[in-house]
Amino acid sequence: MTGDVTGADTSPIRSDVLVVGGGISGVACARALLAAGTPVRVLERSNRVGGRLTSRPLPDGASEHVVDLGAAYFTVRDEEFSAVVDDWHARGLARPWTDTLASHDADGTWSSKQGPQRWCAPGGLRSLVADLAEGLDVATGHTVEAVTPGPAVDGLAARAVVLAMPDPQAARLLHPALRAAELVADRTWEPVISVALGYGHRSWERFAAAFVNGHPDVDLVADDGDRRGDGAPVLVAHTSSARARRHLDDPDGAIAPVVAAVAELLGLDDAPAWTHAHRWSYASPAEPREDDFALTDDLVGLCGDGWGSPKVETAWRSGTLLGRAVADRLSR
Repeated sequence: MTGDVTGADTSPIRSDVLVVGGGISGVACARALLAAGTPVRVLERSNRVGGRLTSRPLPDGASEHVVDLGAAYFTVRDEEFSAVVDDWHARGLARPWTDTLASHDADGTWSSKQGPQRWCAPGGLRSLVADLAEGLDVATGHTVEAVTPGPAVDGLAARAVVLAMPDPQAARLLHPALRAAELVADRTWEPVISVALGYGHRSWERFAAAFVNGHPDVDLVADDGDRRGDGAPVLVAHTSSARARRHLDDPDGAIAPVVAAVAELLGLDDAPAWTHAHRWSYASPAEPREDDFALTDDLVGLCGDGWGSPKVETAWRSGTLLGRAVADRLSR
């Protein structure tokens, strides 16, 4: 079951695997462990699961329209992930969105390109993580301070510990004596600020999303009303990493240049009725790894979309494969 932590466990021995991070990779890891019969608990510092698949009602929770502020969509190639998505689709949790995205080049030229089917979620991508978390032991609102040899999380012994998060965040938690600390040291990740823009009416032709190449402020613009399927006059823009770095201490400072950039790109005359900025200090790895995950001899695992290409499917696969590897190691 999911819920807040109700009290500290001070027992010297714990039979659970502890997964730190309640994004899709951490939850997928926990599901794989549970399927193997291995007791597991997920520790998530936020008040809900989701990680970088976060979505929320905007403006300020007063609207029924849920806006995706993290990943823009997901694709499906892996057969096992395809089965999971088919189940989501059958239950109305996920839907195919588009196989064609627009592209805006630095010279002002617009074009479109067909590619793999992009998927979205009517209730926001976070709803998919919440669905995967059903039946798991998830402690939300739980901030972890340190992972130490043993392994242990804040002094609580565990059979194994999994860190499902970007490398810089894992590096802050890992004791230097742990082998995993070496694997995440000095790994560079790129920041992004997502800016949601709500308008009084739609003054643009409906489109899916557009990659913006070579722009100093914006890398991508998504039509959230098209993505959600309700036609709401909401756009979500992802900043360039350069623009994000200038506003990591003040995400709202990115709103004005993003509003101006979107107006120019789409030929909008109206100002948005409301805006919302969300900072992602570690949105994607500068250099993704080729391995799917890491599991060290001292039973500390690392997973997420930094292992492989930075995609939703990669994060799910990384967590799933690590969960199976941990269960196999513990069964020997």
